[in-house]
Amino acid sequence: MDVLSRPLTDRTLPLLAEGYAWLPNRMRDAAGSVVRTRIMGRPALALRGPDAVRFFYDERNVHRHRAIPEPVLGTLFGHGAVHTLDGAAHRVRKELFLPLLEPAAVSGLTDHVVAAWDKAVPGWSARDSVVLFDEAATVLTRGVHRWAGIPLDDGDAAATARDMTAMVDGFATAGPRHLRARRARSRQEERLARLVRDVRSGQVTAPAGSVLERVCGHRDADGEPLDEKTAAVELLNVVRPTTALAWFVAFTAHALHRWPGNRAPLADGDVAFATAFAHEVRRFYPFVPFLGGLAARDLFWRGAWVPAGGLVVLDVYGQNHDEALWGDPYAFRPRRFLERPVARDELVPQGGGDPAAGHRCPGEGLTVGLLEALAAQLARMEYTVPEQNLAISLHRVPTLPHSGVVLAGVGRAAG
Repeated sequence: MDVLSRPLTDRTLPLLAEGYAWLPNRMRDAAGSVVRTRIMGRPALALRGPDAVRFFYDERNVHRHRAIPEPVLGTLFGHGAVHTLDGAAHRVRKELFLPLLEPAAVSGLTDHVVAAWDKAVPGWSARDSVVLFDEAATVLTRGVHRWAGIPLDDGDAAATARDMTAMVDGFATAGPRHLRARRARSRQEERLARLVRDVRSGQVTAPAGSVLERVCGHRDADGEPLDEKTAAVELLNVVRPTTALAWFVAFTAHALHRWPGNRAPLADGDVAFATAFAHEVRRFYPFVPFLGGLAARDLFWRGAWVPAGGLVVLDVYGQNHDEALWGDPYAFRPRRFLERPVARDELVPQGGGDPAAGHRCPGEGLTVGLLEALAAQLARMEYTVPEQNLAISLHRVPTLPHSGVVLAGVGRAAG
């Protein structure tokens, strides 16, 4: 039998069991950077590497439309989101988010989040201990709502943050986590759809130039405004990913605890090191395991193929831990990013390609800017890390230090 026509074994169950390690394990077994397999009954081609990133993000090869399964749309991205579009429809919708690439946007959001952090710290100091993941999620939720011009009462911030993190926590699983994610999305879509309706009717005024104003006034490629539900979905696609930085804040605290030598340059305000540290947190710690799309035609990649309509899967976690790219990928070493420039399609924790024209996350600059600022806040803050379970399971997606990182004896930031 020809190697290209051999029947493929479905690997969905091992995927669910192995989590982040699933594709790296398959790549290692294949002794290469491409694997043919079957996922959820579909033939699939899994690939990694900078050339593979460019191949994956070329719309002549891979389409995202209809590629995202309903359980992910119903929890993480939302039905009708920009992630589900291709071609002109995608480019026009993405114009909503392109201002997030601008330095002023990064600075503005960072200022709001740091202000929310500073306001929260005295409350943490009054308690014996806090779970950093939970507190960071609330801080980020407060900050991004104020920056985006979305009203949010302080008393509602913690509950809203729980909904935002539930959407992320439950997208890749079944059972109670998934049901919590769906209920959270329903609540938040209803809340924001009401807000869009109130803005358009004149009952609420959106701040000039805000994300809220842009979404309410946006017209798609067909010239029509977004319906209220889709507008709510896209507002959530600004707020939810920002709140999800709580995962990276917890990972930051984990890194500072395990490798405390990184604390001093962050606390001293070394800007270049802070950027390198943020990149290394995003590279080293597991967040996105892989990304998928549908083959736009019969595709061949380095001797492997997938038919039109099959799955094409980009091994994000594996690429961020590829020895050929990083040399010592399982060492946490921020200074690697100071030693040589890293090409756009080498580091892909939030996808690859051109953020202005393709599917790479336009909020990546916001992520880096916020991590720089919050890593410095943590490095300057007085606290202890009591005995706890800080293990990070690669079987759970998304994963987190088991304890959420408990901090005790929190004091105010020094200097």
